[in-house]
Amino acid sequence: MTGFAIAEDDLAHCRRLLAGGSKSFHAASMLLPRRIAAPATALYAFCRVADDEIDLSGGKQEAMARLAARLDAAYAGTPQDDPVDRAFAAVVDQFSIPRTLPEALLEGLAWDAVGRRYEDMPALEAYATRVAGTVGAMMTLLMGVRDTDAIARACDLGLGMQLTNIARDVGEDAREGRLYLPLAWLREEGIAPAEFLAAPAFTPAVARLVARLLAAADRHYSRAAAGISLLPRDCRAGIGAARVIYAEIGRELERNGLDSITRRAVVPGWRKAALLARAAGALVGRRGGAGEPPCEAASYLVEAVAAAPSPASFIPRGWGSRLIWALELMDRLDRERAVERPVRVTA
Repeated sequence: MTGFAIAEDDLAHCRRLLAGGSKSFHAASMLLPRRIAAPATALYAFCRVADDEIDLSGGKQEAMARLAARLDAAYAGTPQDDPVDRAFAAVVDQFSIPRTLPEALLEGLAWDAVGRRYEDMPALEAYATRVAGTVGAMMTLLMGVRDTDAIARACDLGLGMQLTNIARDVGEDAREGRLYLPLAWLREEGIAPAEFLAAPAFTPAVARLVARLLAAADRHYSRAAAGISLLPRDCRAGIGAARVIYAEIGRELERNGLDSITRRAVVPGWRKAALLARAAGALVGRRGGAGEPPCEAASYLVEAVAAAPSPASFIPRGWGSRLIWALELMDRLDRERAVERPVRVTA
């Protein structure tokens, strides 16, 4: 890559599209380096447009067909005459994002639109992989990282976040007619889905289901932690912060007695500040477990990235980017010397 550029008017349109209505994107952009802001803005804008297209359309199949045509055009290098499409096409070309990733995201959005339900945890993870794991994988590519272990761990982080969202929003979702709790789990607890949706109430049985969701999320957070050291140095603290702050929603749920029906778990600002300080450890990170196989639901995303051609390599420009590059090089040389250095044994 010789440099990344989106037409300024197209980028400005994407920014306006996200302004005010995408708090999660704004928070994420504050945690990551500026060099990722422009491609991330284009990526999120396309996701936003796709979500609206499916959610607001009367015909879901027709909406999916229109979005598939937009993907075809973007990946052919001839995007439709829309600023979001042009910006998105520039991103997928510049960062060699395999089509499988945005396609999977669109599929997950379509599942949401038709109110799909999930029989067990593997089925729920398949959904979470599509709506959240894909975003983690694409953001990792924007960071310039294509290592399959890093992609697998990014999918784990997305999965953990989505399962946390589901655990936190059980009551809110039910009141809007949505149900993400695995149907097999509901049967085990003697809960009839129709009755629960008609009158969602907090019970010990619901508390047990929320606890199971949080336990599953925590397993993914634990796996995700091992991948932080595989990211560029200037991205590690931000991703580490996102991981610990989102996991803290689960701890807040536990402090609330696992009641996500009558209460909404919110992490107070002072605790977020403490967690951000803790996340500074992500600058070093731990590598143990980074090479574990991906979650089965996300394995096809990892394979798609591995099979995609890499963009032409380049050395980042600008003083800050050169410094990061130099630090990474020194880290690598230090590790190589440590391997070569003989171990001294003292009596």
